[in-house]
Amino acid sequence: MLNTLTFFSPFIQTIYAQPSVSDTGLNIEAAIDGLSSPTSMVFLDNNNILVLEKEGSVRLVSDGVLREEPVLQVPVNTESERGVLGVAFDKDSNSVFLYYTEADPLRNRIYKYQWNGQSLVNPTLLLDLPGEPGPNHDGGKIVIGPDGYLYAVIGDLNHDGQLQNFPDGPPPDDTSVILRVNLEDGSAAPDNPFANSGDDALSKYYAYGIRNSFGMDFDPVTGNLWDTENGPASYDETNLVRPGFNSGWQTVMGPISLSGDTEEDLVNFPGSHYADPLFSWAEPPAVTDIEFLDSSNLGDRYANNIFVGDINNGNLYFFGVNENRNAIQLDAAQQESGLSDLVVDNEEELSAITFGSGFGGITDIETGPDGFLYVLSYDDGIIYRISPTSTNNSN
Repeated sequence: MLNTLTFFSPFIQTIYAQPSVSDTGLNIEAAIDGLSSPTSMVFLDNNNILVLEKEGSVRLVSDGVLREEPVLQVPVNTESERGVLGVAFDKDSNSVFLYYTEADPLRNRIYKYQWNGQSLVNPTLLLDLPGEPGPNHDGGKIVIGPDGYLYAVIGDLNHDGQLQNFPDGPPPDDTSVILRVNLEDGSAAPDNPFANSGDDALSKYYAYGIRNSFGMDFDPVTGNLWDTENGPASYDETNLVRPGFNSGWQTVMGPISLSGDTEEDLVNFPGSHYADPLFSWAEPPAVTDIEFLDSSNLGDRYANNIFVGDINNGNLYFFGVNENRNAIQLDAAQQESGLSDLVVDNEEELSAITFGSGFGGITDIETGPDGFLYVLSYDDGIIYRISPTSTNNSN
């Protein structure tokens, strides 16, 4: 078998490295190619996928074909981590939610659109969030929770305030947070952890103290929210995000016991709590999306367990979850590598959690309607599909 994927056009031939996975019972194929700097995707149904391109386009994949014309084109600022960043779909109302960095004025905004089967129409502004100074740490992932609320993450945008755990800093300003709001109008969910704080900004927050995040997902068994978080020179994280979670930035990244600080050094709003990450990378690979595989179609080992991507290495990582669904459960090989402290410190430990490699920078991971795993590559402009080898051979 060839170890490269080759795509031909009349003018140029582009050769991509073939990704690989450690499980020989699984097959990888390029389901869709031809995308330009894709950042996020969402399945509308069995036959249609919306894919975001950072530079301003929303593309439709219909019946396995990438449509040539975008279903929406928006003017965005694309400097650094700005652009068209996040998408979610509410099938009950046929609404599509988009998070993007609007160019004029320079703001990160979330709009609700109606999907009419061909295009996105009737935009309604749901959330108006800051975009400066930036230009990085815009976050951008949005997900609809099993509770029917919209969750949106925005990074610190290089702010130094109370939400970044500076006690004497500026008050809450919609940075370093996960927001939880109504789908209809962007108002605060009434049972948010800071709903009774008397602060309108705090009332929309589900969590804070987040440096930057490119990944959120809900455990399909418990309905609990998990996220990934990017560290600076050290400590990327995977977190279980309970209501009122303070992730610790800028005081803490990684386990607090390694930082020399205590929880008393953090800004603690009434109803907040700090918790250590459930898993960390001492040397950040720039982790991106997190996905619970909500399917047993790749095998029981993977069902309801976690996949995480990164942007630096093009690696896909895999973890099991313990019986109580509140911690990482290492397998025997992972334990033998020295990962008992749940911190990757060296190449051996990194290898022990690496499920796949060669994907280019991963920006999204989704469970498809077919129960297979779909991986979006920013560098390759490809949606990869991971399925059982026997299934692929039978088609």
